[in-house]
Amino acid sequence: MKRASRVSVLLLALMIFFESFALAAGARLSGIRFHSGSKHDRVVFDLSKLPKYEVALSDNGRELTLDLTDVAASGLARTNFHGSRIQSVKYQVDGDKVKVTFKLKEGMTYKVDTLKNPSRLLVDVLPGNASAAKTEAKPSVSRVKPANPFGNSGMEKTEMAPGLIRIKYSYHDKDGRVTAYFVEADNAKYTLKPALARGQVPGRETVSGISDRYQALAAVNASYFALSGDILGVTRVNGLTAGTTYITRSAFGMTDQGKPVFGKINYNGTVKLGSISQGVSGVDCERGENNLIIYNRAYGSRTGTNEFGVEYVVRGGKVTAINERGNSAIPADGCVISVHGTAAACFAPVKVGDPAVITEDMGAQWNNCPDILGVGPRLLTSGKVTVTAAEEQFPGDIRFGRAPRSAVGVTKDGKFLLGVVDGRQAVSHGLTLTEWANLMKKMGAVDAINFDGGGSSELVIGGEIQNSPSDGSERPVGTALMVVNK
Repeated sequence: MKRASRVSVLLLALMIFFESFALAAGARLSGIRFHSGSKHDRVVFDLSKLPKYEVALSDNGRELTLDLTDVAASGLARTNFHGSRIQSVKYQVDGDKVKVTFKLKEGMTYKVDTLKNPSRLLVDVLPGNASAAKTEAKPSVSRVKPANPFGNSGMEKTEMAPGLIRIKYSYHDKDGRVTAYFVEADNAKYTLKPALARGQVPGRETVSGISDRYQALAAVNASYFALSGDILGVTRVNGLTAGTTYITRSAFGMTDQGKPVFGKINYNGTVKLGSISQGVSGVDCERGENNLIIYNRAYGSRTGTNEFGVEYVVRGGKVTAINERGNSAIPADGCVISVHGTAAACFAPVKVGDPAVITEDMGAQWNNCPDILGVGPRLLTSGKVTVTAAEEQFPGDIRFGRAPRSAVGVTKDGKFLLGVVDGRQAVSHGLTLTEWANLMKKMGAVDAINFDGGGSSELVIGGEIQNSPSDGSERPVGTALMVVNK
């Protein structure tokens, strides 16, 4: 019996091994993304590796079928979508075969492309009266090998649109290969806008998802964030504060005139209910002991708090409701002041109908900035490398060692520069903060600031992921900084 049992266990182990091997041998389809632009409708298949596939257009030109083989698609979200050229989509999954059928509007044609690192299958649907070559003009590409203190190097520049340049730069140093990607945008044609993941806090979303949702020309990951999705840093989007921090750190912002701002930032907020004033502990974040937290519409529909506090609903400059049960509804035209412990005791005399005044001060250079990303550390100041990681109290995993990095910079002539460098993989070992600052300077930046890095580092241009995220797939993040038309 014991021998038979051991044989059974061995057979089971072999079955699991061969099943795992079979799964590993094929590709995995992890998601399908859609973007409808001015030139085409694009469907992006996110894959672990490129599979075998066949594409066919029906005789009447109204159905486009994509057959993928040797593909695992368990758990795939089968989202129906439609755009200017695709009317609907349907899915059929049978074992390791996936069939996707697009119903097209009349007079459409298609083009299929593939990408590697990460693997992507792109299906473009475009008007049939214009060839793909005419509809999507081939970008101009220049390859140069400039004199470079880093050693052997190669730079590839691609004009994606007038005044919008994609740059891929790679070189070898004494420790191996480095690969970085950038987008340079003419400030006369384009501006920069931050975006919250899923449009609220907390919320996490991939950079490509944010880019697709806003139809951005390019996007890079931006803020640091907690696992809950709360933003870590002073953050303002379209004039609405969506995050704060207790530490004075560097930030990047855009004024109401569209001018970039770099510098230190510190949030100071005060809430006055009736005749009682208190300082703000934070905005759109978890309420802690003895805290006063402001929850506004950027936080979604409810505060999500427990019953161990008191919440004052503020609308039209007055307290309109008082809730002692927690998880209050957040009005779209107001906010909720949530207090606990000593902060709650201080506001105990407040009653419905009392006047409410909220004051926020971030400093003279920031108060006229509707868009702010509190990130850091600073990399470049007026053309000089000024890495401020120590004084801004960044932890060791950010301060030390080589890693994937992201950043925003501005060139001498005012152009915007978004960049990422890959790391923790064979194609690129990553950079220290000082090395990253020097590379941003080499690419033309005179002012630059570091963004969240590691597995979050990702650059998307035209809906396509440019770099190779170190997690092996896209990491959902808290915010992105986008390039959009003026």
